[in-house]
Amino acid sequence: MINNLGTNSSIFNQYIAELRDINIQKDSLRFRHNLIRIGEIIAYEISKSLDYEQTEIVTSLGTATVPVLKRYPVIIPILRAGIPIHEGIQRFFDKSESAFISAYRKVEKNEKFKIKIEYISSPDLEGKVVILCDPMLATGASAVAAYNALLNFGKPLHTHIASAISSMEGIDYIRKKLTRSKVTVWTGAIDDELTAQAYIVPGLGDAGDLAYGSKNSH
Repeated sequence: MINNLGTNSSIFNQYIAELRDINIQKDSLRFRHNLIRIGEIIAYEISKSLDYEQTEIVTSLGTATVPVLKRYPVIIPILRAGIPIHEGIQRFFDKSESAFISAYRKVEKNEKFKIKIEYISSPDLEGKVVILCDPMLATGASAVAAYNALLNFGKPLHTHIASAISSMEGIDYIRKKLTRSKVTVWTGAIDDELTAQAYIVPGLGDAGDLAYGSKNSH
């Protein structure tokens, strides 16, 4: 299932617009803050799909019956660009466990690349709801590689992919590769083009660099 939150008129689109704006992008603090706010909104939308149980809460004047979460999801950022969205989601799901993935793009001689997973630290995922934070769902390769690697820790009940901007190619790749899995994508926009270097067009550029500064990889 694909949920494009940008198709509805809401303040959410203001944050997407600021992420794209080349002038506002000069402020990395603002860029990270917008990713955090996008994570918060996506967390709220995901929360509507989770399971709740009626619980009696004692107040100073009596008791109130309130539906509360049965179980919190496990939140997992992909690459450094996923950290701000992870933070926003965890602000809503503040009792959630997290997993962490060390991964990078390995560029081949033909300029194509593969996602290499180096290390994963994760709780047991069997039968749990998982949220993967992948802010730029470009080719979809990072999300699929992360999902498959995480299966070593158990098969999730349902996996949500939280993304600020996606490409149509990335969406199609998720549909193709994870067709037998229960996966829902939440995104703020779906762009049509993808460059040879796997950048979304019009997109916004390199989310990791804009959030944390340029990098040198070894």
